[in-house]
Amino acid sequence: MALIRLLQRRPDGEIVFREPTSSDVPAYAILSHTWGKEEVSFQDMEASAGMSRAGWKKIEFCAKQAAADGLEYFWIDTCCIDKRNAVELSAAINSMFRWYQKAARCYAYLRDVSTPDARGHGQRVWEEAFRKSLWFTRGWTLQELIAPTLVEFFSLEGERLGNRLTLGPMIHEITGIASSALCGDTLSNFSVNERMSWAEQRSTTIEEDEIYCLIGIFDVSMLANYGEGRDRASKRLQNKIHKLYKGTDFEQFAVGLNLSTIPEAVQFVARQTELTEMYWLLHGHETRSTVVLYGLGGIGKTQLALEYVRRHKEKYTAIFWLNANDKDSLRLSFRGVAQQVLRHYPSTSMPLNVDLEGDLDQVVNAVKVWLDLRKNSRWLMIYDNYDNPRTPNNSDRSVVDVRQYLPEADHGSIIITTRSASVTQGHRLHVQKLLDIEEGLNILSNMSRRTGIENDPDARALVAKLDGLPLALSTAGAYLEHVAMSFAEYLRLYELSWLKLQMTSPRLSSYEDRSLYTTWQVTFDRIRQRNPASARLLEMWAYFDRQDVWFELLRHGRSASDEWIRKLTEDKLNFNEAVRLLCEYGLVHTEISLPRSPRSVGYGIHSCVHSWTIYVLNEEWDEGLARLALACVALEVPSTNVDKWWLLQQRLLQHATRYEHLIVDSKVDIDGMAWALHSLGNLYKNQGKLAKAEVMYTRALQGSEEALGPKHTSTLDTVNNLGNLYASQGKLAEAEAMYTRALQGKEEALGLKHTSTLGTVNNLGLLYANQGKLAEAEVMYTRALQGKEEALGPKHTSTLGTVNNLGNLYASQGKLAEAEVIYTRALQGSEETLGLKHTSTLDTVNNLGNLYASQGKLAEAEAMYTRALQGSKKALGSKHTSTLDIVNNLGLLYAGQGKLAEAKAMYTRALQGKEEVLGLKHTSTLDTVNNLGNLYADQGKLVEADAMYTRALQGKEETLGPKHISTLDTVNNLGNLYASQGKLAEAEAMYTRALQGKEEVLGLKHTSTLDTVNNLGNLYASQGMLAEAEAMYTRALQGKEEALGPKHTSTLLTVSNLGLLYADQGKLAEAEVMYTRALQGYEDALGPQLVPSFLPALNAMFAFGDLLSRTGRKDIAKKMYSQALSGYTTVQGPSSKWCRQLEDRLQALQVASIESEAGRHSASWKGS
Repeated sequence: MALIRLLQRRPDGEIVFREPTSSDVPAYAILSHTWGKEEVSFQDMEASAGMSRAGWKKIEFCAKQAAADGLEYFWIDTCCIDKRNAVELSAAINSMFRWYQKAARCYAYLRDVSTPDARGHGQRVWEEAFRKSLWFTRGWTLQELIAPTLVEFFSLEGERLGNRLTLGPMIHEITGIASSALCGDTLSNFSVNERMSWAEQRSTTIEEDEIYCLIGIFDVSMLANYGEGRDRASKRLQNKIHKLYKGTDFEQFAVGLNLSTIPEAVQFVARQTELTEMYWLLHGHETRSTVVLYGLGGIGKTQLALEYVRRHKEKYTAIFWLNANDKDSLRLSFRGVAQQVLRHYPSTSMPLNVDLEGDLDQVVNAVKVWLDLRKNSRWLMIYDNYDNPRTPNNSDRSVVDVRQYLPEADHGSIIITTRSASVTQGHRLHVQKLLDIEEGLNILSNMSRRTGIENDPDARALVAKLDGLPLALSTAGAYLEHVAMSFAEYLRLYELSWLKLQMTSPRLSSYEDRSLYTTWQVTFDRIRQRNPASARLLEMWAYFDRQDVWFELLRHGRSASDEWIRKLTEDKLNFNEAVRLLCEYGLVHTEISLPRSPRSVGYGIHSCVHSWTIYVLNEEWDEGLARLALACVALEVPSTNVDKWWLLQQRLLQHATRYEHLIVDSKVDIDGMAWALHSLGNLYKNQGKLAKAEVMYTRALQGSEEALGPKHTSTLDTVNNLGNLYASQGKLAEAEAMYTRALQGKEEALGLKHTSTLGTVNNLGLLYANQGKLAEAEVMYTRALQGKEEALGPKHTSTLGTVNNLGNLYASQGKLAEAEVIYTRALQGSEETLGLKHTSTLDTVNNLGNLYASQGKLAEAEAMYTRALQGSKKALGSKHTSTLDIVNNLGLLYAGQGKLAEAKAMYTRALQGKEEVLGLKHTSTLDTVNNLGNLYADQGKLVEADAMYTRALQGKEETLGPKHISTLDTVNNLGNLYASQGKLAEAEAMYTRALQGKEEVLGLKHTSTLDTVNNLGNLYASQGMLAEAEAMYTRALQGKEEALGPKHTSTLLTVSNLGLLYADQGKLAEAEVMYTRALQGYEDALGPQLVPSFLPALNAMFAFGDLLSRTGRKDIAKKMYSQALSGYTTVQGPSSKWCRQLEDRLQALQVASIESEAGRHSASWKGS
């Protein structure tokens, strides 16, 4: 490359030449433009005589724009080349592409595009002129468009119009240049003919320049010889290009491409990365280069090789396509090569000494000798469909050893396409499915000849189903081209009548004689010959989901009657051997993106291959394999006591879903499989899929009742679990019926004190607690506890679990001291029996945190939660549901403390984890969504709160039903939100719905029902409906006194609300009684040391202070305000809104006190 002569604008504005050495070329800008009549020449610049010329405006523009972009130097072709010097001119012509390529910025100055007063009109003002600009018709501007890293377009006025990327679609329309070339793709990726076509509509003033301007486009060097004419210059350029790619002796060995020997090409899409890598691996090497394209049949290996040939055929002296499917096909292909060479060079000695109709091995050797000739080094050989290679473990007599058919000289290029991953003759490229759905849509559109499908949801769904397999996409497109059928209808037929649809689809000439339902059969036959267990595994795969099958899942099939399945599942080595062969042929792949679990890595198959295993390999349904696969899934479901059980259960969900459909559709015989359905029910319940769990439990119960009888213990276990499920769904009456049946049956079959009986007793206790039947719950827990202590001992984990439940009950009854004693016992027992860091121990730690939080012992609560969180993270991981529940509880604690930023961080962390682990609609996820709604409401972010509550409500209605307690709690929260927004009618509707639902599900006197009654009282009070409010508060108070006792904190909250109401009614004496009772009750329930940090108590102090102030008891009011302020400062921080309001109250009292004192002094003075 010649040295570049640059222009430099000095600080004083003078523009001078700068001629750097090769080692110190500074960053520079470069101008692209069309020449006018008064351009400034090199001689003008030397003589400082160009400023009067029209072209000086371009120089000033370039200098100014370069300076604005931080560049001191720039280059312009009109004045930076001495065109009178022929040597310099020729060197510049050969260097110019690289000068533009190395420029920091290129400014394309379009003197025929004007933007006067374009503000406010945008691109419309100049777009038409831009499209017609002379700049796009000139020869030299082609390389100036393509070579630079950054090209920016400017109008006559110097206004920036955009750059090559932002204006790329329009430039592509104007020029026909491929979008990828405009985006900087390597020019060698484009064929010689395509690059030539970019210049066809361009012209130059001097005819030879039409050729010289392409020198850089083809990366060749050629002396400029003005006067030789365009044709002679073109021939010289073609010769340079051929020698660059094919060598100096290319004419001796040039053989035209025989299209009859290669498969038909389709309109190719995607694979740009693979094509680029192939080019760099195959071209421009002194030694032989080989690329092996391997992958699943139908994945597009042959089409990829064809596209490579199409793009780069001009760069090889000869290209030969060989069918390497078997020895005979390969030998016949070599005979075709000999015939091609003979047609082009009939005098060559290579084929003349060989009988082309005789011994084909001699023909092969003769062709190899010709390919080995020292100067014949720029050929390309494609060995297509090398699918049965010789390997150490392949004893098939029909195998092909491709090494016998490879030329021996160390030159030339070779492409091998194969389904086998064991071919290692060159650099291996794994051709995989198309990952971008847009690429699949392109294939479908091209083959079906249907345009504008990019945003068609049915087309996108079909492409997603075909999962990036080009053969499947092409088959679907070919079918839809000739049949008036929608994409949705094709997808429906694909899922319902797969085999018939494939058999009636047109054959694709681009895939020879293969179709989607036959393409893998030959591979399967070879696999079966090498290892029958591999073939049997593939057949069995039809009865699992296509993704994530692992050894431990299949090992439960060791008792199968099938010999090969027994062998397959005998040990992991046998399994690995079988699956390795399937992976070798691309039918199976390793699943690398699935969550880690205590089991082995999983394997998956492509969705189309899975359909083939179902409808072709298992055209006759194998009931034995179906039941065996169901048993494998059911036996692999872990209990919740197993390490990382949730991850293993998640891996099983997709397999369970496959069997759910088969069971519902009666496609699998479940006679005697009730235990398996029960196991699937457990899986679904643990994963929060309650409706699916109900289906499985119900079918399991029916099966157990028929096979074992209604009172068999296995039947009763399913009855018990159905009770658990109904309780989770909020179907409390149905749950009670199930538990009662299970309990009666177990008492009769096992006895009153059997641990299984006691487990159901414990469950009834949980149910009664949820129903608000706290006395009945206590009876059940006490019975369960006494029985377990006697049967298992006081420190058995099951015993401690019931102890923990009793603690929960006492906490809900407001017996906080008793609850603390019980939790402490449970914690000490768990620590001693299971250890400090066991998950059951941590559950009790978490419960103690809940208790301390309800007692107002916020520091102790935080300590418990923090201990539980750290232990849970270590034992279970940061994304386990138990860990996330503790994170959620910390959020609740921080919210109660007024630490809203920290609360939001906890809720957000819990929500993200639960969405990832459990899904968007799991009930636990929705609980955290609801809590975020509470937080936003507390922050006054009412719009965000509304969004959270609405999401939680919709999810719970869908998952749990409109009358589930959790659903109704969110309805209640929406009522709170609407009330705070002043939407009183909407709030009343929400409260009324929540109240009616809770009364129906829980009863009139359940504490949750009474909480909503209390909220309705709040609403009526805010509406000024004081009588109605009083009726609600009175009902809530009476109910809570009966259910929880007069000193429960929830009872006292309603007492405090009644105080507020009486104060609003002007019944100040009655209000004072309520406030006094509430504060005394809090002190009795919590102890005097906790009251100052308990928010409901602080709220009562605040209200009582207002009452005292109103009644003139300023000193007592000041004391009450000060106590409340101290508490709010501790709990919520000094900047909370309550602290600010209290400070204002205290300030007002201080001012009033000073004024009163001044008044007394004044009166005294006057009287004297």
